[in-house]
Amino acid sequence: MSFDHRSRLSVLSLLCLTSLGLPGPAGAEEGFPPLRPAGAPPIEARALEPPQGETSFASAAESALQSQAPDPTQPGLDANLYSSDEPRAWSFSEPGLQNAPPTLLIRDNAEVRRFLEEYQTGYRRALVERWLGRSGRYAEMIQGVLRSKGLPEDLMFTAMIESGFNPVAVSRAGAKGLWQFMAPTARRYGLRVDRWVDERLDPEKSTVAAASYLRDLHAMFGSWELAKAAYNAGEMKVIRAMKALKTRDFWDLTRGSVLREETKNFVPAIQAATLIGREPERYGFVAAFAEPLAYEQAPVPAVTTLKHVAALAGVSADELEELNSELRLKQTPPGGAYLLKFPSGGAQRFTEARLRERSLASHGRLGVSDVHVVKPRETMRGIARRYGLSAAELARRNDLNEAARIRPGDRLRIAAASPLD
Repeated sequence: MSFDHRSRLSVLSLLCLTSLGLPGPAGAEEGFPPLRPAGAPPIEARALEPPQGETSFASAAESALQSQAPDPTQPGLDANLYSSDEPRAWSFSEPGLQNAPPTLLIRDNAEVRRFLEEYQTGYRRALVERWLGRSGRYAEMIQGVLRSKGLPEDLMFTAMIESGFNPVAVSRAGAKGLWQFMAPTARRYGLRVDRWVDERLDPEKSTVAAASYLRDLHAMFGSWELAKAAYNAGEMKVIRAMKALKTRDFWDLTRGSVLREETKNFVPAIQAATLIGREPERYGFVAAFAEPLAYEQAPVPAVTTLKHVAALAGVSADELEELNSELRLKQTPPGGAYLLKFPSGGAQRFTEARLRERSLASHGRLGVSDVHVVKPRETMRGIARRYGLSAAELARRNDLNEAARIRPGDRLRIAAASPLD
């Protein structure tokens, strides 16, 4: 994000907070020990469309308890803070790392305890266990991004509540991906969202964007709890709530009517998920963690279908599509080569196959499988589909316009592609 954009955020936060008669966002948080992030789309408005066969947890969340909580910035006899001094379930810091990431402390209060209890009962237990298992695929990557930006690693549990670590989750409101970005916010933080590509569905790129957004929100509000509330409700909604109640304490804001119930539940839900994620066994969870996400990359020509790439690379088309779920049409976008993700070994095989294609084409040595003889009633689109190509790619290989007419007996260059049926 540009320096100018960060400057505008800082000026906006200073003006808004000053107008409330409250201290500005602290660069150094004197008097404000680090709090816990939050993140969940409980209740209806941000309820996720769960993966197939999975019930959305959002529908199970009810209104947060309205009991008054003591000031979380002043730990005392009534403010029992869980620290993360003990080993956590996921700790990917390199041994001997000198600059350890900041630690988030979680407030022990009725709201957090309520979500802890709900997560451990009934069908929710199996659902949370499934989320924990799925986290193994993305946890190392997410925590690495957070560390690189100097943010607490436990912010990763925002994604657990936002999407259940499902990178293709879609809410009824149209939010997408691990971090449930709406399109305007995604574009503001550098993600491409158009008819060809939706980078909200790219786990790594969306994580980088989410980390930047959370960092900016924390700079604005000086508190992770308020930052997480703003992540869910929007910055101005939280500022209006602070103005109405004349406080910058999130738990005080939950007693007012400005924030929706969804946002009031969002913070304690992610805090409870964080406690479980740090120590699953302590809360009786046994999760089979998925293998970490791993892939190779190689440039692929524009407007090339993933089926054709998979055939050349000798990999499963389904696996290739899963790794590149941001490609909405299951083909690379126009405008130049696209850096595609491949399963292990696939990138090299694809590159070698492309080199063979070029060699055959340059020497005019195309075999029987490299040429298709047009039959009656065949169309350019149908022939292209048979070989895992787009009509545009087939036309390009034959120096034709995509709308060009073909006739029985015409010979079309297929290069090294093999029929898919």
